[in-house]
Amino acid sequence: MFLQNDVIEYLDPPGQVLRILWIDEVQCMAYTFALRRVSATPRATPLRVLVADVTARRARLLLTDPYRAARLAPPSDKHRRLQMKAWHAVSALHRDLPQVYLPRPRAAMLIAYSAEHALSGASVMRYLRRYWERGQTIDALLPDYANSGARGKTRAASAGVKRGRPRKDATSGANAGTNTDAALRALFVAAAAHYAATHPQFSRTAAYRQMLRDHFADCAPGAIPSYGQFNYWLERDGAPASK
Repeated sequence: MFLQNDVIEYLDPPGQVLRILWIDEVQCMAYTFALRRVSATPRATPLRVLVADVTARRARLLLTDPYRAARLAPPSDKHRRLQMKAWHAVSALHRDLPQVYLPRPRAAMLIAYSAEHALSGASVMRYLRRYWERGQTIDALLPDYANSGARGKTRAASAGVKRGRPRKDATSGANAGTNTDAALRALFVAAAAHYAATHPQFSRTAAYRQMLRDHFADCAPGAIPSYGQFNYWLERDGAPASK
């Protein structure tokens, strides 16, 4: 039912919003992170509890992620240097999941990284929280600054260059993602239409997951379109409304 980075908003108690950071291989346990909480840290949460909360309508799964970082303009050299400094720390601490989510192992990792790189543990913890808060992408680590861009215009794709935000593992060329060409846009619309025709209630998230099962089950990670791409182009090209 859930994917990594899904955001769940609670109605009871109101105001609580969780991001799913990681799900184990057997789909039993997840680590979640409370958004909009200054001192939040990851918590182990049984998936069955999250499912029960959504099923009972105590919470809802957000179809779009309003907390995810989005970059509309190229960052300055200064901001890029700060981003890559943070990315080095975050990626190093995420090499052995789920250890970084556990208090004692995380504390030991912060001490070791801080000693090796002459960086305070508080600074590294700020990087981690920003990364978890803003969608676990490399763009989440850009300093806040005024963005500008060509809103409403479709940017042309260049051969070998991935449009849009880098994925979480953007340092690896194998997982850079895939550009959205006309054929993929047509597949998005067809997948949404097929799901709408075969289900009494339409959900873009569910339609996306069904499309992945039907068309991308055997693809390498770098060839799989993201939910952000799917959602963006359905908005542009037209699709059934989510209920």
